[in-house]
Amino acid sequence: QLVESGGGSVQAGGSLRLSCAASGYSYSSYCLGWFRQAPGKEREGVAGIGTGGLTTYANSLKGRFTVARDNAKNTLYLQMNSLKPEDTAMYYCAARPGVPRLVLDEWNYWGQGTQVTVSS
Repeated sequence: QLVESGGGSVQAGGSLRLSCAASGYSYSSYCLGWFRQAPGKEREGVAGIGTGGLTTYANSLKGRFTVARDNAKNTLYLQMNSLKPEDTAMYYCAARPGVPRLVLDEWNYWGQGTQVTVSS
């Protein structure tokens, strides 16, 4: 089970840190990632991290978002800085074997999401 937390409402320019706690299974051997879905839009990849720390990011988010994992705590993080209104979305964490490529259909396990709202 993957459970996201840390979402909320913030003004543009602010920061949030999302967490995703994994339970019932150790995801240390899986890639972990973040996706988001805004109203009326398709779900898109945000960032992924492999078991050895290899990271991938959506090109448009590089430099503002940072993904990290703590295998001892079975937890994934997403630090989001300089937030913009267009970052408003439901954010989901996910897990998959292999490489942290941000192709939606390749991710097997999903959390329920946490809402992020950025106001201007």
